[in-house]
Amino acid sequence: MTVHTPPPEGGRIVDEPMSEALSRRYLAYALSTITNRALPDVRDGFKPVHRRIMYAMHQMRLNPQAAARKCAKVVGEVMGGYHPHGDASIYDALVRLAQDFSQRYPLVDGQGNFGNIDGDSAAAMRYTECKLTPAAVLLMDGIDQHAVDFKPTYDDQDEEPVVLPAGFPNLLANGSSGIAVGMATSIPPHNVGELIDACHLLLERPDATTEDLAQIVPGPDFPTGGVAVEGHASILDAYETGRGGVRLRARWETEDLGRGVWRIVVTEMPYQVQKSKLIADLADLIENKKAPLLADVRDESAEDIRLVLEPRSRTIEPEVLMESLFKLSDLEVRFPINMNVLDATGTPRVMGLKACLQAFLDHRREVLVRRAQWRIERVEKRLHLLEGLRIVFLNLDEVIRIVREEEQPKAVLIGRFGLTEAQADYILDTRLRQLARIEEMAIENEYKELSDELAALQSLSSSPAKQWKQIGKDLEATRKALVSPRRTTIAEAVDSSAIASIEAFIPREAITVILSERGWIRAAKGKVDDPSELKFKEGDSLAFLVPAYTTDKLLVAASDGRIFTVGADKLASGRGHGEPLRLMIDLDEKADIVNLLAHQPGGKLLVASRAGYGFIAPEDELLAQKRGGKQVLNGEMRAAIRVAGDHVATVGDNIKALIFPLAELPEMGRGKGVKLQSYKQGGLADVAVFDGAHGPEWTDGGGRRRNWPDWKDWLGKRAGAGRQGPRGLRKFR
Repeated sequence: MTVHTPPPEGGRIVDEPMSEALSRRYLAYALSTITNRALPDVRDGFKPVHRRIMYAMHQMRLNPQAAARKCAKVVGEVMGGYHPHGDASIYDALVRLAQDFSQRYPLVDGQGNFGNIDGDSAAAMRYTECKLTPAAVLLMDGIDQHAVDFKPTYDDQDEEPVVLPAGFPNLLANGSSGIAVGMATSIPPHNVGELIDACHLLLERPDATTEDLAQIVPGPDFPTGGVAVEGHASILDAYETGRGGVRLRARWETEDLGRGVWRIVVTEMPYQVQKSKLIADLADLIENKKAPLLADVRDESAEDIRLVLEPRSRTIEPEVLMESLFKLSDLEVRFPINMNVLDATGTPRVMGLKACLQAFLDHRREVLVRRAQWRIERVEKRLHLLEGLRIVFLNLDEVIRIVREEEQPKAVLIGRFGLTEAQADYILDTRLRQLARIEEMAIENEYKELSDELAALQSLSSSPAKQWKQIGKDLEATRKALVSPRRTTIAEAVDSSAIASIEAFIPREAITVILSERGWIRAAKGKVDDPSELKFKEGDSLAFLVPAYTTDKLLVAASDGRIFTVGADKLASGRGHGEPLRLMIDLDEKADIVNLLAHQPGGKLLVASRAGYGFIAPEDELLAQKRGGKQVLNGEMRAAIRVAGDHVATVGDNIKALIFPLAELPEMGRGKGVKLQSYKQGGLADVAVFDGAHGPEWTDGGGRRRNWPDWKDWLGKRAGAGRQGPRGLRKFR
């Protein structure tokens, strides 16, 4: 980098590569985002905006006993004095601290509309009021006693704390989430009573393992309750490594309505799931026939959550209905665990459960020592002054005489009794009434009490064992102040394979699947006798007509080599034009539909590519669970036909045909396959499988079906070039 001489008119010209300039500036931005915005501090669990809100409210003396103040006033104080960002971001952070469905231990006592679990936003800051909660006071305890370091604010007009004293492990108690540049954090809430018990275990046994701690802290404790169905081994691994996840389900119960009629009532929602959105999603599942076991959903919530789910049939097991909804909706969510935090040095680190608790305990020890030192300084100063007063009482008459008669009483007192300037000033400022006999006794008592306190503080400061013991006592007092029963139940992972599948409860009805050239699919009830009567959108026409049942799975073969699976029960009604197939599967825009079949368990398909390669694929291995389907054939798929016979007939673009035994083809789940027919130019036009006892058939240009009685004349070995086919043979279908 070269700095040139500035021009006469002023300014500065820097000559450096653009890549270096951009990378250096972006790195500075990334570090600022990581350390000053997105990641919480492991010691107090706060990001800067939350810490500044807490400190500003403390400075405004908005303690639990005080009257609440307008949130606009608090936001203004934070923005003007500590946080140079927009008021909306500050208010959003303040609102979240007050929401009992977002925070396991709310730190702000909000008065007014602070939003709800339905996803409704809070009222404007000019309408709402707030003050600190007792939990927030515990986090601030000792901040005025030099317990933590302070740094200048953004405008150097004031100071703000680098970290809060943190009377309990707020990082794990309330959790945190954030997205920085190149890293993110996601920490679930926990029960503070369990966390403090785990801290006690670490104080007693510093070598305790994460597994020991997990016996006390079995898993997260979300403010909205629910049931965590992650296995113990999975949660233990997340606590050990700092990365993982936990599956959280809604809590539900069955209401018996008599005569075999029942319904499901959801009483607790998964964490961070909006109730109104969940209801809308469930209604969409019913409307789109994607939840065949669910008939209706109603919201009967008042103060408590009450979500009513009506089954389609009373013969369905409640567990089966709920298992299906857990898979289809946000009644079950996965909360990611990524315990990425800033350590005591401000360095981003992924920390496990033990490391987080140990960092908190180390912070509490530092706070305890600093508060003790702060108190020692003040006790020593007070004892120094009391020693001067004791000298006064021993020589009271002489002191009074000096004060009355001497022109420089301060100097005389210092010279006569060996006092310091501070003691002499304090004596001269003392009122005459304080020299009464009763005051002498009070001073002696105070001197004794402070002497004992000083000895205890000095002993505490010099003894790590006493420090840890005191931390344990403080944590126990905090536990009593914040104790609350666990809300989230920890259960073992559910084996859904032991529960009957949804398909077992779908009524088996005959349908005809209709797929148009433009990809619109629908299902007509029963059999379609006359396909010419089917109606399509303008410019569209029939492509495939497949008889099936509502319980069938449809296999959709695409030209890009993938085979997709679509449930026949999820198709739109045959009364309209249906819906685009591409909305149901992730089919590439450039890919075409090669074939549509109803899955037959145990069946087999012959798949062939444009290049003339193919193989036999078991249908059971082609079923896909995802919208993206399964990649079966490497290459452009030309055909995917059901195997029903013992011979294979191929025809190429060169109109040459070849017939060979089906046994010459391998059976495989996916791949390129083997060569079916050789071509100098072009590729495979079509392929068919037939029974040698009856011979093959093909369709001529006029749409007439023709027999091929002399097909054995074309019989040869696989991968041969073949010979000129019968007149009119271009394709078999």
